[in-house]
Amino acid sequence: MNAPDYPMLIGGRNVRTDTPIEVRVPYDHSHFATVFSATPQELEAAVQAARKAAPIMRALTRDARSAILRRAHHLLLERREEFARTISSESGKPLREGRLEVDRAASTLLFSSEEAHRLAGEVVPMDASPAGAGRMALTIREPLGVIAAITPFNFPLNLSTHKIGPALAAGNAVVHKPASATPVCAILLARLLHDAGLPDGALNVVTGPGSVAGDFLTDHPAVNMVTFTGSAEVGLRIRQRAGLKRVTLELGNNSALIVDESADLADAAARAVPGAYAHSGQVCISVQRIFVHSAVFEEFAQRFAQAAQALQIGHPLKDTTAVSSLITESEAARVEDWIRLARNAGARSLCGGERQGSTIAPAVLTHVPPNTPIFAQEAFGPVASLNPFDTLPEAIAAVNDSDYGLQAGIFTKDLERAFQAATQIHVGGFLINDVPQFRVDQMPYGGVKLSGTGREGPRYAVEEMTEPKLISWRLPEL
Repeated sequence: MNAPDYPMLIGGRNVRTDTPIEVRVPYDHSHFATVFSATPQELEAAVQAARKAAPIMRALTRDARSAILRRAHHLLLERREEFARTISSESGKPLREGRLEVDRAASTLLFSSEEAHRLAGEVVPMDASPAGAGRMALTIREPLGVIAAITPFNFPLNLSTHKIGPALAAGNAVVHKPASATPVCAILLARLLHDAGLPDGALNVVTGPGSVAGDFLTDHPAVNMVTFTGSAEVGLRIRQRAGLKRVTLELGNNSALIVDESADLADAAARAVPGAYAHSGQVCISVQRIFVHSAVFEEFAQRFAQAAQALQIGHPLKDTTAVSSLITESEAARVEDWIRLARNAGARSLCGGERQGSTIAPAVLTHVPPNTPIFAQEAFGPVASLNPFDTLPEAIAAVNDSDYGLQAGIFTKDLERAFQAATQIHVGGFLINDVPQFRVDQMPYGGVKLSGTGREGPRYAVEEMTEPKLISWRLPEL
């Protein structure tokens, strides 16, 4: 049976080109779908369609925008299984995680609909200054116009809604460039939003290689903002090219977790294992570096390794699968090589690391040298590194010894030590008695250092995607 094809959506029209692209299931490379590669002509058409739709979106009432997003929320829940199977097929994510992603994306749309109602400015106390006597002022928040949203493969639906939902709630129009490996969810989402009543051109989806589309959208004078989730290397390139455009960047990380000697080790291990190996570790906030107090190191390492070995490996569409494949075989080979380099440098292997095609068995390493790639860089694979520490300041320094700073966490029963770590570790989000992989979609989410700039979460993204305008008037003299 031939795989279905999914044309781009530009100005409300289905658009195909002469360059089809096969989308394949990462686990077994079976043909799942066909999409089409955008040329500069389609990219220009998408920008112009968004430019034409931007005044229409701006003119929509807050309630009209909210209603569209609420309808989309309900439609997505009605089509939960279709979207979940699409996520799993094109990204290789286990189906149970795909279903969870659909639920989260529906919530993100609902949160975005609520923020459309909350979009407001404030009164400015002009007469707080002598020169402001006899004047009143207020601020309003206006949409930026055209927003380019560039999204990654690992959460092809929810990370799309995190950019598109707030952009529409704020009254903007969007050109969406999904990851080349996972374009189908983006196309289905755009069609769903149009079914919910979104005007033609308010959301346009262009597919194909990111190297061409990313530069095109970043450089285009009609694009007012670029919001990007992906690698630090690409994020830095966007930042350098964007000029005065508004930019939000959600980039890489190598999340760290501290396990203190007072921690509930069973609870810490039970949360850290899925935190490390969900979606084969291909999550920006996956647990990668674990610092365990030397007094409990051996016990925790044993608990952690046993739980990692118990994870079932298999096809992403099987309900029992906990770990499937990485997005490509080349990525799996890279992770395999990084594990080998760590072992050669003196790291000890407790379990896992074997590769079969695009799949790597969950690996647990201990006593990993800090200068090895698997420890110092973003692994983006099913690997966790456990190292012992003797004092909390030593552990805090080790966590901070990183180019990244997205999220980190600590397990401890000592409240003073918990907040010592929370205040001294330099990250965008810190979790106490939980893993840094934890995220709910209404919270502010973003990092420091090479982990990016700006914050997501609908309320915070709406602020990034609007511009405050001051309106002042001089009162008549009485």
